[in-house]
Amino acid sequence: MKIYYIILLITSLFVGTCGVSFAAAINEGDESANMQEVHDFLKGCGHYYLSTVEGDQPRVRPFGSLAIFEGKLYFQTGKVKDVSKQMSVNPKIEICAYDGKGNWLRVQAVAVEDERRETKQFMLDAHPQLKSMYSADDGNTQVLYLKEAIARFHSFSGETRVTKF
Repeated sequence: MKIYYIILLITSLFVGTCGVSFAAAINEGDESANMQEVHDFLKGCGHYYLSTVEGDQPRVRPFGSLAIFEGKLYFQTGKVKDVSKQMSVNPKIEICAYDGKGNWLRVQAVAVEDERRETKQFMLDAHPQLKSMYSADDGNTQVLYLKEAIARFHSFSGETRVTKF
């Protein structure tokens, strides 16, 4: 039992005095470049998975819409969908994507709605396949951007790298 307490004491002293965390350090760097890197990774995957919370139950679904507009990373959905209703109650989301080559990305963020018509039109122009279901003036199209985003790049062959934007 003594050895357990000695190990616990040494571990807590090491973590406390060295400021070491078992999570990767966040590279704040150039937030615009960090956002672009996240955008490019997600676009390269083709689809990503967006998770929300409904009560105490996580909800996950595939998404494909994604674009940078006026220095913010946006995605699009419909206001009639459960995902929209879930984000209105709790705007904290997480995005996950895998590139099929041993690399994946997780992004935690707050989803913030942008109700401007020009933003909706920009997203629809960036994703013309959505125009058969949505229009900028339909009252259903919803565009949201990521705020307070922390992106974690993972790899089977390397360490986790963390950035934010």
